[in-house]
Formats: sequence, C-alpha cells, structure tokens
Amino acid sequence: MQIGSIIAIFFVVWWLSLVAVIPIGNRSQAEAGEVVAGTEPGAPVVPRLVLKLLLATLLAIVMTALLFWGISNETLYHYWNR
Repeated sequence: MQIGSIIAIFFVVWWLSLVAVIPIGNRSQAEAGEVVAGTEPGAPVVPRLVLKLLLATLLAIVMTALLFWGISNETLYHYWNR
C-alpha cells in the first residue's frame, strides 16, 4: 500500500477517534455552577483539548494498526473471500 493511502486512512480514523473522544469527561459551566457572563452555559469548564488530541491519536494508531493487520492477515483474507 502506498504511503499516501496509509496517511489518508490514518487521517480518517484519527478524525473519527477525535469525534468519539471529545465529549468524554466534559462538565458544562451550568453543571459546575460557574457560568461566565457572555458565554454559552453548555460550554465546558475545562475542555482538556491537548489530552483529548493525544488520546485520539493513540486510539487512531491502535485502530489503524488493527485495520492493516486485518487487511494483511492471510487467515482473515481466506475467511472473508470464501
């Protein structure tokens, strides 16, 4: 498989991982009782975006590795193509 294809697949898997990870552990300002004037009450108090980006990256690396392992596995190839 070419490097461009691998990067494209990783990007799609990373984006899906990010969308899945972003809402984990968020507390809104309304839940915390600390609504800042002029902001949305549903906005997170502490978004922890760097941690979530790292978590999404790690998840994407694992998922991409499993995907490529499944594609290149001889036993699975024969199972799927019978």
